[in-house]
Amino acid sequence: MSIKKLRFLEFIVIGFFMGMIEDILAVVLTTDSSLSFNMLGIIFLIALPFAFVSEYVVDHPRFWQIFFKEHEN
Repeated sequence: MSIKKLRFLEFIVIGFFMGMIEDILAVVLTTDSSLSFNMLGIIFLIALPFAFVSEYVVDHPRFWQIFFKEHEN
């Protein structure tokens, strides 16, 4: 499996799917409202960008190198 396919699979399974489960649990356990398709749609729209940022931006191999470059004198 290529690196790009593996990163996409990680994005779907870990970033997005686990993010959705986390958000659903947070909503159900902290509110008195019942889970609906409308609520799932909102959770989907919220989880998607956060999953993308965490899996594609922050987990990029060069992310920390860009922000913590050694200062050249």
